[in-house]
Amino acid sequence: MTLSYTQHTLDKLEALLKSLGFKLRYERGNFKTGSCLLENSRVIIVNKFSNLESKINALADLLQRTDSDETLLDDKQKAFLSDLKQLKLEL
Repeated sequence: MTLSYTQHTLDKLEALLKSLGFKLRYERGNFKTGSCLLENSRVIIVNKFSNLESKINALADLLQRTDSDETLLDDKQKAFLSDLKQLKLEL
């Protein structure tokens, strides 16, 4: 599987994060990556000025590094997360 850098992919990542109990906010800021996770608060801040590819890579990377409760997901989301965890990201 390869990640396609489309709005649809970003929407799928956002839906997956919301299902896992994360709050996603788009804010301006002077952080370089597309997102940051606020200490254990399950809030993800995405730099709204990052390009689509950066946003997708940052959210995908965060999902790969986060332990998640897959019981919260439907079958399609579980499959997407499984594929995502096996993916090698080019950051």
